[in-house]
Amino acid sequence: MSLLRAPAARRVAIVGGTRVPFARSDGPYATASNQEMLTAVVDGLVTRFDLGQPGAVGEFVAGAVLKHARDFNLARETVLGSKLAPTTPAYDIQQACGTGLQAVIAAANKIALGQTDSAIAGGADTTSDAPLGVNDDLRRILLAARRAKSLGGRLKALARVRPGHLVPDIPRNAEPRTGLSMGEHAALTAHAWGVSREAQDELAATSHQRLAAAYERDFFQDLVVPFRGLDRDQNLRPGSTVEKLATLKPVFGTGGPNPTMTAGNSTPLTDGAAVVLLASEEWAAARGLEPLAYLTAYETAAVDFVAGDPAEEGLLMAPARAVPRMLERAGLGMDDFDLVEVHEAFASQVLATLAAWEKAGLAPVDRARLNVAGSSLATGHPFAATGARIVATLAKLLAERGGSGRGLISVCAAGGQGVTAVLERP
Repeated sequence: MSLLRAPAARRVAIVGGTRVPFARSDGPYATASNQEMLTAVVDGLVTRFDLGQPGAVGEFVAGAVLKHARDFNLARETVLGSKLAPTTPAYDIQQACGTGLQAVIAAANKIALGQTDSAIAGGADTTSDAPLGVNDDLRRILLAARRAKSLGGRLKALARVRPGHLVPDIPRNAEPRTGLSMGEHAALTAHAWGVSREAQDELAATSHQRLAAAYERDFFQDLVVPFRGLDRDQNLRPGSTVEKLATLKPVFGTGGPNPTMTAGNSTPLTDGAAVVLLASEEWAAARGLEPLAYLTAYETAAVDFVAGDPAEEGLLMAPARAVPRMLERAGLGMDDFDLVEVHEAFASQVLATLAAWEKAGLAPVDRARLNVAGSSLATGHPFAATGARIVATLAKLLAERGGSGRGLISVCAAGGQGVTAVLERP
């Protein structure tokens, strides 16, 4: 018996994307679930590209970082509640802040291998409606009561409940291995790389100014669908300046010397969702759709942030490993990119990553090409949605330039991971 021959890889087109305006935690989306937000962006994409017919979309891939028990099978439940045909297969994926981009990569691989012709990928997250865990001692008591063979046994188990057991476990933005929050880890890296407060505030102000300019010229008209009274990102501060940001007090790294990280140069907790439509060239051509760009390379990496050096292996420094490796494999240098999109979890993390790339031998990133329509410091960062937001934004920016072009994406993620990719227009 001979083995089936693998098909030649096909080019994967990015056709379009949709997201809701991102909202600050406990704001307009305080009662919106992951599924509700994800359904809103999927429906926006279905309406725009007429994708409601059975078979129009081969697969839906999405995820969330903060998930309730009710979010079991989130992607599939979203399909069933959306305008997509109920015969559309779906599955969940999760890689912390890299979830959205990793979902895009997973869908792209199937399209490249000819296993499907089209897919929607992305993610959603709500920090307003974060799951509250049952106190672990109470959980054990309840399980013991369930296992008891008699009423007396169940009552005996339940009699062990104490008032302190009723206090829920509230999710913390902390790494289980270190107990430090993402911000505290970033502060260690900022100190190790000598990243200044002024440079961070400048990057943050620029992000707000560029996002505001993009909205003013209607760049997001076909990318953002209004939701719950918002038509643009709630975190956006068009009047943000270095001088205004300089008045804010540090909130991370305050236990060490010269803390530099503030609420203004760090992303706020945010709610939102975003998705991207991917397809083969043949699928797009049959529907008269012009691809915005093509996904041509991607790479993931991880660092030992627990025992490693905070500079070389800081929690958010994995893209410093992934990007050089990806570019070497693709035979590219930093000068080959017209646009660069670096997820702005913190301004300090962006600046440390840029410095690490230079240390690895890559050319400096031209700031005029970096996050030209603003990024996470201005939009906010619903964890699983950010990757899809960046892919759709960069693809449209490349298409808008006309002709050929190339863009780089870099996303850091909790757990010391990074997800990176290359978009191109031939």
